[in-house]
Amino acid sequence: MARSSQQGSEPPFRVVFGGDPYLNDRMARDLLRKAEQARPDAESIELDASTCDAYAFDEAVSPSLLSDVAIVRVDNLQSADDKLGDAMAAYARQCAADPAHSSIVICRHEGGNKGKRIVDRILGAGAVKVEVPDLKKADAKLNFVYQCFERDGRRVEPLAAQQLVSVLGDKTGELAAMCHQLAFDFDDDPMTLERVNQYLTANPQVTGFMVADRAVEGRTADAIIAMRSAVEQGSEPIALIGALASKLRTLAKASAVRAGVISNAEAKVNPWVLRNATRQLGGWTSAGLARCIRTLAWADEQSKTNGGDPLYALETSIELISRKGQR
Repeated sequence: MARSSQQGSEPPFRVVFGGDPYLNDRMARDLLRKAEQARPDAESIELDASTCDAYAFDEAVSPSLLSDVAIVRVDNLQSADDKLGDAMAAYARQCAADPAHSSIVICRHEGGNKGKRIVDRILGAGAVKVEVPDLKKADAKLNFVYQCFERDGRRVEPLAAQQLVSVLGDKTGELAAMCHQLAFDFDDDPMTLERVNQYLTANPQVTGFMVADRAVEGRTADAIIAMRSAVEQGSEPIALIGALASKLRTLAKASAVRAGVISNAEAKVNPWVLRNATRQLGGWTSAGLARCIRTLAWADEQSKTNGGDPLYALETSIELISRKGQR
């Protein structure tokens, strides 16, 4: 049986390297999907470099009864042993010499120095490295949100994108899922800040941040209504207390930066979040912040003891925060 010719010009052996874990996995899935479209006759095989050996890899990329070629995904390349590394480097050389008749291999490496020697050998043998962004900077996260909406053929307003980043910027997978769900549920184009806030408030996973924002804005009734709604939807009071405490810590850091006590870098806060917190400092005093933080510590204790009343403690904390810590 003659081998199938490769359609397209994509290199057959690629290493998806480092970056944000969610984006690393998504990149690998995108490459695999394109490979499956180009090679519909190929058998799909998944391997884990932390458990498979050289024999398993050689068998995966070799012709079988089902197909002459395969599309092989290899996870955890950083955990490959030397013999598996030798087999992969040898096959990378074969792919470079005859790409049209080679199986497609997509490897995932989490980044860092572990297993770097094996990666270098595979790349030196002809494999192609696919770099993945890390999304550590605020601008990178904003661009990611724009790209998420673009993947669904939609646009998003800058303020709406910033709100999504401020709430879910440290959880890339959840951020991507939220963007996709918004595009699926609503026809707005571009997606507006009002629509994003409406959706976030209805989501028990992120309502705590909305409660905190409304409390800091002095919207006492709205904050308490959102809190009760979140609890009814299944959010634990301790999670909402944590969101309020996180908001106050950010305000305290913004106050310290403005006073010159610490630098922006020392604050270790997303620049967009820090700028937003600085704008919200009006009317706050050090004593008011301290009083609110102590009240939240009391609320935390109430939520962890059998005789406590966490909902009352939450409402008391929200009311005090809404008054900027003033008695």
